[in-house]
Amino acid sequence: MTLKQYEVAIIGGGPGGYVAAIRAAQLGKKTVLIERAELGGICLNWGCIPTKALLKSAEVLRSAQKAQKYGLQVTGVEVDFPAVIKRSRQVAEALSKGVAFLMNKNAVDVIEGNAQLLGDMQVLIDNDIRINADNIILATGARPRPLPGTAYDGETIISSKEAMNLSSIPERLVVVGAGAIGVEFADFYAAMGSQVTLIEMCPQLLPIEDAEVSAELLKLFKRKKIKTLLETTVEDITVSNGQANVTVKNQKGESLSLSAEKVLVAIGVQGNTENLGLETAGVELEKGWIKTNHYMQSSAAGIYAIGDVSGPPWLAHVASHEGITAVEHLAGLNVSPMNYDNVPGCTYCTPQVASIGMTEKSARDAGYELKIGKFPYRASGKAMAAGETDGFTKLIYDAQYGELLGAHIIGADATELIAELGMARSLEATHESVLETIHAHPTLSEMIMEASGLALDRGIHL
Repeated sequence: MTLKQYEVAIIGGGPGGYVAAIRAAQLGKKTVLIERAELGGICLNWGCIPTKALLKSAEVLRSAQKAQKYGLQVTGVEVDFPAVIKRSRQVAEALSKGVAFLMNKNAVDVIEGNAQLLGDMQVLIDNDIRINADNIILATGARPRPLPGTAYDGETIISSKEAMNLSSIPERLVVVGAGAIGVEFADFYAAMGSQVTLIEMCPQLLPIEDAEVSAELLKLFKRKKIKTLLETTVEDITVSNGQANVTVKNQKGESLSLSAEKVLVAIGVQGNTENLGLETAGVELEKGWIKTNHYMQSSAAGIYAIGDVSGPPWLAHVASHEGITAVEHLAGLNVSPMNYDNVPGCTYCTPQVASIGMTEKSARDAGYELKIGKFPYRASGKAMAAGETDGFTKLIYDAQYGELLGAHIIGADATELIAELGMARSLEATHESVLETIHAHPTLSEMIMEASGLALDRGIHL
């Protein structure tokens, strides 16, 4: 059996693990990255990146379908669905190769295989390689959580992984769960031509978003003929001859029956904690997630956990930041603890949704007196020129001190616009300083300035 010595051993090569590996190498640590599948993890190969490629195809299709609105005549637009899927896979594969290049560039050893903790800071890989490490970082991620009592079969009852690699467009699709994943796939397949029914047990789409944003998205989804059943639970799913029958119960207690070729279950994730040797190494779990402090240290000395396996928020950019935090902490740097109060959340349906900080409800529940500015896309010159007038920008300020408590955008390029508001919150900008920052014209970002003006009763263009 081969025995190797490292200063840092990282288990899992997703956006938390590979970023941690690069940072450790930058700090001069002899580092190994252990991954059992593709470099880049679920996000790069089966999540964030390939889904955005699919959604771009849907966006281009919709643009072609409404080309006449822009004075253009486009005819014969058809969906080549296998080509749509192929492009998505090509994008993912190219980026995975890019991660491999970065590992080589930074002199990070990469070992393919399944890793298990043995205790005493040792890791066993496929019963073939044993590693001793000064520090271990667990970045094993998470996987889709099935409905209780209903397992994924990979054919009719599917997860997001199968949903992005179907061979054909389902005529009827039921999506269970209206979080970011469910909403994105509902929007994509509706654009491709599926009859989509979206089921959510909570009273709004995107349950963690501001209520006004979710209400606007619901209105726009209805316009796209996406059938949405809110405050509805799935009672049973049966499969016969490749067809699913979904029995649901609505808020009135009424039972409904839905039929579909595919049922996408997108109700959340569960951590990949099995067969890791956590108990042997003294790593504690809490509600199914590895328990960590704000420096990502687990209960076992020298062992850190980052990304989805350490619990919510389950976001790639959070995993990357946690990875850097863990590495800099184990290296003895003066690192700031993780702060989850200023994490942007993005949903890439059309229109896009992005937010950071408190919703209006959570801010009021916390006792703040608020100044709120809401500026619609339809009043933006750039949005009108682009033909993207759905949605709004909503900024929530503390009335007493002018602190930006939360920002919520639904509309074109929302996921890009949110970065300015994250920076504003990091720098403790007030409504006055945001308003007095000169924004270029014509841009969508002017809406941030305009919304700040409206919060101060100094709005100009509305």
